[in-house]
Amino acid sequence: MKHFGARRVVVGGICGVMLALQAGCVSNTGDDSEGAPSSPIHPSGSAAPNSGASNGNNASINNPSQPSSGSSGAPTPGGNLAVDADEATTQTEDAPTTNSFVITAHDPRSTFAADVDTASYDLFRRDINLGILPAAASVRLEEYVNDFKYAYPPPAEDSQVPFSISLAASPGLYGRGTQLLRVGIRGKDAKPAEKLPTNLVFLVDTSGSMQSADKLPLVQRVLFDTLDVLQPTDTISIVTYAGFTSVALTPTPVSERAKISAVIESFTAGGSTAGAAGLDLAYQQAQAGFLEGGLNHVLLCTDGDFNVGPSSTPALVQAIEQKRKSGITLTVLGFGQSLNDSMMEAVSNKGNGVYGVISSAEQADSYVKERMLSTMTFIAKDMKIQVEFNPERVYAYRLLGYEDRAIADSDFRNDVIDAGEVGAGHRVTALYELALTSSALPTLSGAPAVEDGAISSEPLEVDAGALALVKVRYKDRDAAETDAAHEVSQALLPDQFITAAIDADDDFAWAMAVASLSEILKGSPYAVKSSLPAIEQIVKRPSFTADPDRAEFVQLFQKASSLLAP
Repeated sequence: MKHFGARRVVVGGICGVMLALQAGCVSNTGDDSEGAPSSPIHPSGSAAPNSGASNGNNASINNPSQPSSGSSGAPTPGGNLAVDADEATTQTEDAPTTNSFVITAHDPRSTFAADVDTASYDLFRRDINLGILPAAASVRLEEYVNDFKYAYPPPAEDSQVPFSISLAASPGLYGRGTQLLRVGIRGKDAKPAEKLPTNLVFLVDTSGSMQSADKLPLVQRVLFDTLDVLQPTDTISIVTYAGFTSVALTPTPVSERAKISAVIESFTAGGSTAGAAGLDLAYQQAQAGFLEGGLNHVLLCTDGDFNVGPSSTPALVQAIEQKRKSGITLTVLGFGQSLNDSMMEAVSNKGNGVYGVISSAEQADSYVKERMLSTMTFIAKDMKIQVEFNPERVYAYRLLGYEDRAIADSDFRNDVIDAGEVGAGHRVTALYELALTSSALPTLSGAPAVEDGAISSEPLEVDAGALALVKVRYKDRDAAETDAAHEVSQALLPDQFITAAIDADDDFAWAMAVASLSEILKGSPYAVKSSLPAIEQIVKRPSFTADPDRAEFVQLFQKASSLLAP
């Protein structure tokens, strides 16, 4: 499948022009010129009349929380911050395109990069708890599905492949005679002894817009929590940026906890945003503390309130790609109710990292304890997935989500093409809707045109008896850009089909339900709003109550359902 999701990235700025990232621009003037981006998008999808998200020294701040230094040193803002729903703006473009059905005989292959970002689901959690629906443009189906853990069998202890592949198929919840294919990948779990020495640089936005209780105090909490998951010999650096940039802490062993804590406690917010210089300086610190064979990572903590024109977007992407080649990776954590979602996703993708959103103290704690190290510690990188369908058995298919992770089929075995990274213990799930016969292909109002045309003459690798062949190509975590990748494959056979959706195992049913809700929230032309009762029946299975993440989703689903009601 060669079409790409057309996501027009709307970028706020960094240091006037993003080319400054390559030039090493440092702004020492406190010119507070952070204007709010024009026409921010309200979570309902309409333009927000007044988000209340002013910036810099003009920010309207009501008694910002200051970090307290209890026994752990972590600031303790409340779990459910009191934020007006009208302030929950997420700067995004129009909703991303929805993948269309593709006639298998015309194009039997679908290729995309693995993705384990969670920010889209984080925004859903935030907005639903504020009593509003997320902006359709912020709904990335794959991030909703991949926010949860699935009990796919892990790879064997002696396996040379650092992940397993699990396939299954079942009727979907749409009630239109189509099937749902699930591709599940599970990375091997990291053992404590396998933890890499870590050189971590925190790049902290301390501009005026970070002053509210759900921003800088939560950043401080993340930093304090991080001290508890790193080893004493690991190093931390801290770079701050506002009207000017500063190295607040040069590479320092975690064993010097008091010194690090004092720096974290000293953060204050004010001034404009010199983000380009901050990024450049953070990478310099990461290079200064670089550990050969270790984990070298920059973690950007920001509300994404940068102010640079859209013309700087290519410069931003190019600069981050160049930095990535140094072996230093980048994660983006968003804070607050007004986020530049599109830009932050693009930056993290190009930085070979992940993008998440922190909106509560509990979420900050959970991220650090459960996700931080795994999202930075890769077991495989540049992971591409290609599903080759058998045109004799599958008439048409469509990939659910991954619109902006598409890769040209011809680049699947082009090993210089950047793809996705998978961390220790990560699960990657992808879903396809299949029409096994032409009569099952749904005709829906507003759906994109079916991709059809000349019959493909390229030789197929899928066996005649299989419905599909799932191929995964990846590189070792320490591989260079030009190193050859490994490839493994697994076939989907007819006996792997489940007769009825109700008979699907818990994990398959859960992914099916979450994806179905995501399509409704996204406003997909393939969404079936009448499937909400079927979704509810699945998510309320008693077996899910013991999982706190799934139990939370049940509550969020109930709130979302009431907001979706006519």
